[in-house]
Amino acid sequence: MTLEQLSIFVAVAEREHLTQAAAALRLTPSAVSASIKALENFYSVTLFDRVGRGIQLTREGRVLLQDAKETLARVKMTAAVLSELGGLKTGDLDIHASQTIANYWLPPLLLKFSQAYPGISVNLTIENTAKVAAAVIAGDAELGFIEGTRDEPALAATAIADDRLVLVTGLENANEIDRENLRSQRWILRESGSGTRSVLEDALRAIGVSPSSLDVALILPSNEAVLSAVRSGACVTALSEAIVTPFIQNGQLRAVEIELPPRRFTLLRHKERHRTAPAREFEAFCRANG
Repeated sequence: MTLEQLSIFVAVAEREHLTQAAAALRLTPSAVSASIKALENFYSVTLFDRVGRGIQLTREGRVLLQDAKETLARVKMTAAVLSELGGLKTGDLDIHASQTIANYWLPPLLLKFSQAYPGISVNLTIENTAKVAAAVIAGDAELGFIEGTRDEPALAATAIADDRLVLVTGLENANEIDRENLRSQRWILRESGSGTRSVLEDALRAIGVSPSSLDVALILPSNEAVLSAVRSGACVTALSEAIVTPFIQNGQLRAVEIELPPRRFTLLRHKERHRTAPAREFEAFCRANG
């Protein structure tokens, strides 16, 4: 049994899907399937039931999953200790970030960090705010970056940058929009659990508008999907200033003259889990450059 086989098994077991695991691991589905079969054949055990066109963990597979995750975590911690002894010459850093931060704010910082520490491999996963917080709590991410705040007792939260949500509408909407008629507009929103959605709802409450009173036409899972939908119609939404400014400037969107309260980008880390040297250094790097 190799560490690579264990990593492949865990990736497949967590998703119960060969193709998705292969994509996450940047391997071919055939290579992933061959690794699982080799593990099963060598130890004469069935780890997955093939049910229809899908797969499900067997009882033996569930037992192995827990032990495999613990083994990989111990190996990762050992590598982190060696990285610290090596003075940040090598190492890994797992970061989870919400969409706006991952797509617009983090990339320049990650580039500068990689130039300063070329031996550190940074693994970035993009999720919504709720999933980012859950990943840090579970130990799947050393650092998390979210929009707004998150009240989780296990997490330490540090504000690292400021941002502003801007209300925008498509050019087909010729109506003047103000606080009094926000409820009569058709809205396109991010999904529940996203930082953008949460901050917008708080901002609306602050100006006396209940989020439950909005006429919601669509709920979409990404900033890009929301942006595309609003540009093509007469609906209203709120997105980061960094996202909408180019489209306002080139005449594809119209800004609504209602100013929303500023929001913060927040760094999350677990209060009790050990932070590796790369994590400590990147946190300091964000504070200095954010």
